[in-house]
Amino acid sequence: MANAAALASSATGKAQSKSRAKTKKRKVKVDFWATDLNTAEIGIMKRTQNEAASDQFTKDMELYGQTVIDGKREALIGYRQELWDGSEGFERRLVIRLFSETLSWRGTAEMMLGRSVQLSLAAGGQPVTSFAVNIARHNQLIQLERCASNWPFLPEKYSFSIQEKRNVKFYTLRRHMISFGADYSLYDQKGRKIGILDHQLVNLGGAWMMRIDPEHHTRKLEAVLELFCAVLKFNRASKGHVRKLTEQVLRGKVDADLDHEEENLYLNPRTRR
Repeated sequence: MANAAALASSATGKAQSKSRAKTKKRKVKVDFWATDLNTAEIGIMKRTQNEAASDQFTKDMELYGQTVIDGKREALIGYRQELWDGSEGFERRLVIRLFSETLSWRGTAEMMLGRSVQLSLAAGGQPVTSFAVNIARHNQLIQLERCASNWPFLPEKYSFSIQEKRNVKFYTLRRHMISFGADYSLYDQKGRKIGILDHQLVNLGGAWMMRIDPEHHTRKLEAVLELFCAVLKFNRASKGHVRKLTEQVLRGKVDADLDHEEENLYLNPRTRR
């Protein structure tokens, strides 16, 4: 019996060791293109084919990046160009979507202008961007928000939480105080550093290498971080947009008329209709 238990324990230990080793080898790179010419939209995969592959791939969807895992492209990143580049005021919204290589929808990061302006007004006009993150096959709508800190020159922070089967995991992303690029460290709810987003400056379009502690790695967490990197591509512009809207609301120059798609994200799910 003792030998059987020892063998079972040994087998379990080897399985866990192999699982960790496999996770350690996972090299995730979120890579953004320097130009609009890319293999996802020209050649084999045409725009009309992309639109037909997923109802989330709208006509104004512009692909601008990819996720490469262990040297192989696993995902494509796009944003709704007409909403962002062709709109103004509260109609100008940043909607970023993550697709698989076959154009199946994997996740969305959507700027919540109402929530962003609310937090920014309370922060004295400092832009506090807020995003609703929706991950495929995950019931929770994850809130990814910039920290409303008024201290100048301190590195910015973002926070979010992920609902697991038995509990909730809380995470904080903090930009490095001193770095050559926009590097961020990921911390768990106990303040332990469990990951890093390493900004690759040599890449013309911009890129982040993602490294997560194997003990904390999940596909949901990885997807949220992929979308966060995609948001960082628009970081300065999105903060500027929220700052401008907050100032206009404060001075009474604009009415906060939210887009109906954003309004739906604020609806009470327990309301009977």
